[in-house]
Amino acid sequence: MNSVRKHLPFSGYSAAYALPRIIRCGTNLYVAQFAFMKLLPAKYIIDQAVAQGTLTHGATVLETSSGTFALGLAVVCREYGFRLEIFTDPVMDKGLENRLRSLGAEVFIVTKKAKEGGYQRSRLDALHSRMMQLNHSCFWPQQYNTPDNPAAYKFFADQISKMLGADVTLVGSVGSGGSTCGTIERLRQSAPSARLIGVDTFNSVIFGQPDGERKLRGLGNSLVPKNVKHELYDEVHFTSASIAFAATCDLHERHAVFAGPTSGASFVVGRWRARQYPRETVVVICPDEGHRYAEAVYDPDWLKQSGCLHEGLLLDAPVSEEHPTTALPPWNRYLWNRKSRKEVLNALEEDFDEPT
Repeated sequence: MNSVRKHLPFSGYSAAYALPRIIRCGTNLYVAQFAFMKLLPAKYIIDQAVAQGTLTHGATVLETSSGTFALGLAVVCREYGFRLEIFTDPVMDKGLENRLRSLGAEVFIVTKKAKEGGYQRSRLDALHSRMMQLNHSCFWPQQYNTPDNPAAYKFFADQISKMLGADVTLVGSVGSGGSTCGTIERLRQSAPSARLIGVDTFNSVIFGQPDGERKLRGLGNSLVPKNVKHELYDEVHFTSASIAFAATCDLHERHAVFAGPTSGASFVVGRWRARQYPRETVVVICPDEGHRYAEAVYDPDWLKQSGCLHEGLLLDAPVSEEHPTTALPPWNRYLWNRKSRKEVLNALEEDFDEPT
């Protein structure tokens, strides 16, 4: 077939799947679906470390992760021949653990939760202890702190710009902060008015909620990562697990996009935004595919056992709150207005200090 262009084969899995497919789901609504998004920063961080000589042959890569950043590292380390040790907690599903081990990674499951910082703190403590044992023969990517995490998303931003232009409204979940902050920083180099909407969940401290148990995983945090640049966000939405689960199923049923619940959380926000602002081009980041959740979010029996089957009714719009600390389930919106976290939290304290 002469009409089919010839392409060279990809050099490996990481090269083939680092960037997403951008799919139109409405007049002005698009989803960018990654196979698993954390492959992009994992590959970039390792490439930079090798180029700079901070990661050399024979060294062990160490990281704390309960999700797809661990998988991204496992793929890249397998391709490059580096040993990998992952420190995680019981929330990691067995399927992901099996895949990591199949790729040659050692997986250490931390079972004791720290009083402050939860599992994330206890995982970090275990990692630091291991680093002391290995001395200088190890490399820690530090996905939550390294500037190479957000820097990796310049490739994604350029993909958006070439396809849709840079003046878009970007909607994405916030965990390490790398994807949303890195992408919008690149987009605003060409279009300063490009908008960023962060999607978090309740009981996540990133935008000021009190720390607590979170049923919705893959976003949120018990610590505030350095890569979250709060002054880049125009809005922040908090979604409950039930809303995210229902939106995940709806995304699949309506558009055949098979994704995980963090994608659903962002999709429900992006769809609302696209309807409210029909002149904007809304791009929703879908961080992974739905294979890990086929027997969970996509299973009515699992949803029923989780108490989410009857709660998971999609709302048409969020409730707007005067402050993120007062946001309550199932879906709340706060106009962050590109302020620092300190500015936003101090504003509430000042309101309480005003004389009555």
